[in-house]
Amino acid sequence: MASLLFSLLALLVAAGCVYQAAAAWQVRRFAVAPRPRPVVQPPVSILKPLCGDEPGLDVALASTLAQDYPAFQIVFGAADPADPALAVVAALPSPPSGGEITVVAGSSGPGRNRKVANLIAMWPQVRHDLILIADADVRADSAYLDDLVAPLADPAVGVVTSLYVAHPGVGRTSRLAALGINHGFLPSALVARALGREDGCFGASIAIRRAVLEQGGGLAALKDLLADDWALGALARAQGLRIALAARPVELLVTETGWHALFDHEVRWARTIAAIDRVGALASVVTQPVALALLGVLLSGGTLPALLLLGLAAGCRLAAVRVEETALGLPRCGYGDLALREMLSFAVYAVASAGRSVLWRGRRFVVRRDGTLEPRD
Repeated sequence: MASLLFSLLALLVAAGCVYQAAAAWQVRRFAVAPRPRPVVQPPVSILKPLCGDEPGLDVALASTLAQDYPAFQIVFGAADPADPALAVVAALPSPPSGGEITVVAGSSGPGRNRKVANLIAMWPQVRHDLILIADADVRADSAYLDDLVAPLADPAVGVVTSLYVAHPGVGRTSRLAALGINHGFLPSALVARALGREDGCFGASIAIRRAVLEQGGGLAALKDLLADDWALGALARAQGLRIALAARPVELLVTETGWHALFDHEVRWARTIAAIDRVGALASVVTQPVALALLGVLLSGGTLPALLLLGLAAGCRLAAVRVEETALGLPRCGYGDLALREMLSFAVYAVASAGRSVLWRGRRFVVRRDGTLEPRD
């Protein structure tokens, strides 16, 4: 029985090494792809839901304001009129010609998803027919809006979404969180698209036409869903439209206050994915060849074949990470951080696969099978 299990692990490790090579290739290909300019530049309303101040918020918000684009509106919204993020907004420089700022404070729409409830309260102030919903911590360059608008020249495209690259704040937990995004989430999203899965829609930055959103039931259709980003993409796909990927990723500054917060965040993200596609989430274990090979070592009692398998898995993973770092212009991570990241990823996978509850902004929810949130306490 032990030998059979080891053989199965060896097959999974081999598949994982193939995956790592494919992931590195896709990241490199994405990074050097041409950056098309839009044929037309229609006015854009950018919705920025706020919830508290955070490190680098001023830089992130200012980067959205500094767009090289003829006409755009930024709608900032905070449910709490005393939210400290509003002070950051007040200190922003004046918008460039063609830009304007609208602030909505002290109101919240219905729904268990607090981000969507905030967006619903902001919606009456939205003036344009091209809508961009972007997280407050997104850092963008001056061509950000062009990247999102360009694919919409194709009438078959209903939504454009951005991948994101993470830069760590202070501390090891922040570095591990950034590693998980840069060498876990981003490569897997590109591999999925290369395999024909174009249903990924990523909440950091999503552009959608007003008509598409309203035909799908508007923001109210998302108010109780955990995976509101995926639901936006599904809403467009239900109308026979595609989800396109922006030519360049945006950037995030990732700060984690400790191990417990990091683990809770990543379990919530993993259970969000599982709520959408549980079979795919379970099958994603193949993306972790190092942890699988280490299980093989423990199972076999440290035999030479198992140790060689571990060396192969570690070498493939390290090579993939180095290629991805070069392609994305990232500094090299340390061996210790990468080893911890591998173990943390497997622990998150194991825990997320065994339950449906999530902790989100201090509240505990259970994710139902239809993706809606049910308060647990």
